[in-house]
Amino acid sequence: MLALSPALFFPLCTNYSRFMSFSTQSVSDNTLVIHIGETLDFRNADAFKETVHAPVDAGKHQFILDFSDTDVLDSSGLGAIFSLYRRVAAHDGTVVFANTSEPVRVVVELTRTYKVFPQYDSVESAQAELT
Repeated sequence: MLALSPALFFPLCTNYSRFMSFSTQSVSDNTLVIHIGETLDFRNADAFKETVHAPVDAGKHQFILDFSDTDVLDSSGLGAIFSLYRRVAAHDGTVVFANTSEPVRVVVELTRTYKVFPQYDSVESAQAELT
């Protein structure tokens, strides 16, 4: 059996673990802010789904995704976001985007996901709308 090193999949980055985690901040009983970090793509879409699974089960149904530092968003990342959307929509929940970086803004425009996910200039303005 051939064992593949993660470094093969992240050849330009020696610290590939930075792509695999997300920071979260609970801002109310039902609202969670998720700071996406540098990427949301095929490398960490499953980790994103795992990150949001427990909060949704615990009653968080309002999610603010903070894309302020995000350089890469691909179809796998969008798929993970839509997976979250489907779960929270069943509970009248919402997923919104905040601080969308230019690379993310391009993807949002090309895929027209702005029709599904409201866009806010800041986490604070998104919070104000959700409360």
